[in-house]
Amino acid sequence: MAVPVVAAVLLVVVSWQVAAEGPLLGVDRWVRRTIRSAHRDFPNALLDRLGHLLSDLGSGVPAVPVLLLAGALAAWLGRRAGAGRWWLPLPVAALTAVLIPLLVVPAKSAFARPGPLGEPLAAGQWGWYPSGHTATAAVSYGVAALLLARVAGPRAVRGLTAGAVLLSLGVGAGLVWSDFHWLLDVVASWCLAVLVLWSFARWLPRPGSGGRQASGASSLR
Repeated sequence: MAVPVVAAVLLVVVSWQVAAEGPLLGVDRWVRRTIRSAHRDFPNALLDRLGHLLSDLGSGVPAVPVLLLAGALAAWLGRRAGAGRWWLPLPVAALTAVLIPLLVVPAKSAFARPGPLGEPLAAGQWGWYPSGHTATAAVSYGVAALLLARVAGPRAVRGLTAGAVLLSLGVGAGLVWSDFHWLLDVVASWCLAVLVLWSFARWLPRPGSGGRQASGASSLR
């Protein structure tokens, strides 16, 4: 329980600071100044391209197709293994794809935070807080890993978990490095993703059960 509690508290504190323009926003400004100095003093085209590439991994494409493909693959593998409710990953993946914008877009509109470039928001434009790309990546790749973990062995579970975490961290780092988002925008989305993933992990069957053994474990708890 410690992980979701810490994530929830941090999300509340960061959101409060963003809404009140509190002193914690100084962290954002310090990180941005440091990165801009690094860009100026140590220009590196390869790192810049990598930052953009990582940022793009948080777009709806490819993140959502990967999520839906993982749901279909998990369902197919579960059916082959004789698992009960083998079809469950399909609606879970679809629900997740719909859930992400429902969580992020209203928050962006409510906070209406300008981006690092400081340009005022145009009429009807969403704000930068929280980061949509970070939330899309963390939730999509995280839920994809959870779904596949239901029908995978222990080694595959560790690999899936590590891959989802690295992708989420990479997208966030790329967004901050490329000056697309403030650091706290990214941190808030990570916290939000932790809460979503914890909820799914709590109610989905535990990973590592396969074959006929998965039949009894495949029901929602």
